[in-house]
Formats: sequence, structure tokens, C-alpha cells
Amino acid sequence: MHYGALMTPEPKKVLVLTSTLPRWANDTEPRFVEYLGYELARHFEVCMLAPRCPGAARDEVFEQGGQSIRVHRFRYFLAPLESLTYAGGILARLRQNPLRLLLVPFFLAAQLVSIRKLHRIHQFDAIHAHWIIPQGLVVALLATLSSKTPPVLVTAHGGDLFALRGSLMTRLKRWVLRKADHVAVVSKAMRSTAVELGCNESAVTVQSMGVDLQGTFTPGDATAKRAGLVFVSRLVEKKGVRYLVEAVSRLVDRFPELELVIIGDGPLRRELADLVKRHRLEQNIRFVGSIPNTELPGYLQKAQIAVMPSVVAASGDQEGLGLVAVEAMGCGCAVVASDLPAVRDTIIDGETGLMAQPGNPSDLADKIAVLLDDSALLTRLAKNGRRHALEHFDWRRVGDSYAQLIRGML
Repeated sequence: MHYGALMTPEPKKVLVLTSTLPRWANDTEPRFVEYLGYELARHFEVCMLAPRCPGAARDEVFEQGGQSIRVHRFRYFLAPLESLTYAGGILARLRQNPLRLLLVPFFLAAQLVSIRKLHRIHQFDAIHAHWIIPQGLVVALLATLSSKTPPVLVTAHGGDLFALRGSLMTRLKRWVLRKADHVAVVSKAMRSTAVELGCNESAVTVQSMGVDLQGTFTPGDATAKRAGLVFVSRLVEKKGVRYLVEAVSRLVDRFPELELVIIGDGPLRRELADLVKRHRLEQNIRFVGSIPNTELPGYLQKAQIAVMPSVVAASGDQEGLGLVAVEAMGCGCAVVASDLPAVRDTIIDGETGLMAQPGNPSDLADKIAVLLDDSALLTRLAKNGRRHALEHFDWRRVGDSYAQLIRGML
């Protein structure tokens, strides 16, 4: 009897749509979509489509840990004027300059054309769109125009679900969520909002993004001395940094050597610097600005306490999860965070961190003081926090979950 050679089936092809992706080496843009791409590449052949940016390559290959991702960046306007994305995201860029609204139709059209072109070439088996708007909207339009569109997974990250208000935006979000074959949200609080918008409960899965807790966000040298507070994120309203500055002003009489390191940049930088001066905290609060992702663990490994004083912004925008708390826990920090619905997925009050009342600098100061006064509690929360992070947010586990969602659609 003749046996033919056993053939290994070719991996399924997945197109990932995103508007947030590192543009070059040592970029300060968030890397969570990139990292998820590497995990998916263990299961599928992955191609990413992102908007072009001056200085970024049109086509390149990302490689890490033996996995590779093809990256294509689409043009949507004259190169010097392609300023709708990156540096804080689309909403932040629009607030900074409302004239950028004129770029939106070109952006949507160019992304749609690029998806169709890439699909003709590669014949993708599934599409994974990050953010309901714009990526989810574009792929919903594609599905309306063509019956040959592959199954679509849409992942909502927070601002796209909470902040885009008004009747038009609500209708668009509802339409996109209903057109998707499956929807992933990064916290339990987001799931209820998605269902309220008309998403079928069976078509919504809670699955966060992940953190590299094995090689990047680790405690580092266990014998090294830790000191002070650290904050990491964009300097925007929903991050609540001004309440943290106010909290430090209440703490310095008891803890005169206390230092807060603020990592990140944004539209509120000058306003916050003025607030620091008014409270005469220049010796206690240091602004570092945006830093490459590779440098962040070093700062977290030197701090005792990471603070996430988030609030609900006037626009309704709020944390979708608060992954920075997971990064801090991975590095061995104790965490004090605002008690917001989505944050409860990462911080269990009294077990993996302490919760403070959002927008209440006095309560925030009290929670920080509790940890500064009780080193045993601080150590216990830090150890519990890292264990919790490893159990729920390690990239390998998260990647396997997303791969399972995509396979389920197929």
C-alpha cells in the first residue's frame, strides 16, 4: 500500500486592523496590538494594517521571539498632513486641532480600499479590528458592500465604547457591534455597555489585552531599594493626575522626602506643571515625559507604589481596563487605583492593591499613606498583585484566548 506524504495544513490568515502601532524602533506608542500580533502569529499567519505616519516605513516585518508579522501602512492624504493618528490617538488629535475632522473621510475611504486590496492578494480567513470606530466601522462597511468579507472580530478598548456619545455615534456603534461576528471587550464593565447597545450576549467575550510578565515587566533585583510613587500614562483628563498632585501636597508634611515620578505626556502637561508650582512641590514631583517602552520597567522596578488616579471624564471617557496597573504589579509595585468599574478587573481592594474614591485627593492621600506607614502590607499587596497578574494577564494566556475566539468564528 502506498501512503502519500502527510501534508501540514497551511495556517489560516488573519488581518489585524489598528490605528495604534509602533512607528519605528524605540517608539513611545503603545505596543499591546503588536504584542497580541506575536501571540496570534503562533497560531495564524498575521498581517497588520495601520495608517501611515511621516517617518514610518510603508511595509515592514515585525519580529520577536521567533514570530513575525507583516505590517502594511496605508496612505490617506498628502504625507506631511497625515496627522490624524498616533501621539495620543484619534480623539486626542481631533481635540488638539478640530480641522483634522476633514481628514476623517479620506482616512475611512483609504482604509477600506487598502483592506480590499490586501484581501484580494492574501485571501484572509478572518479580520480582527481593534476599536469599534474607526476600524470596526470600516470593516462593517466592507461587509455591507461585499458578501465575501471574512468573519470579523471587533475588540473594544474603552474610549471607543464609552466616550463616543451622541445619537449618531451611538447608532454607529450599535450598527458596528451588530455587524461583527464576535465582539471582545477588555473588562467586565464594558460587556454590560456593549449588551446595552444591542450586542447579543453570546457574541460578547470579556478578554483583556496582556502584559509580558515573564521577560519585560518583572520585579528585577529583589535586593534593590525601592522608593516613592510612580504614575504612567497620558496626561489627559480621565487619568486624574491633578488629583494625584493634590494628594501629594497633603502627604509631604508627613513624608517630606516623598517623590512622585510622572511618566507620560499630553495636553495637560503645562497645567499640571503650574499646579505643582502652586503647591511648591518642585522638589517632590518630577515630570519625565514620554519614554520608549523599553525604559518603562526600569522606572517601575524602582518605585514602591504605582498610582492610577483615574476618573470619568466630562466626555464620558473612562478606563477600559487600566493595563498600566498590571505592568506595575508585574514589576513588584504595590498599586493604589481609583475605584472604577473596569479597574476592578485588575485591582481587588485589600488583596492585590488599594482602591480610592475617584476624584477625591484626600482619600487618595490616605490610601497612599497607609502603604507608606505599613511596609508589611505594601509587600503583601505587591506579591499578591504580581501573582494575580500572572494568572490573568500574561500574554501567552491572552494570546491563546484570542486565537480561540478567532477559531470559533471560523
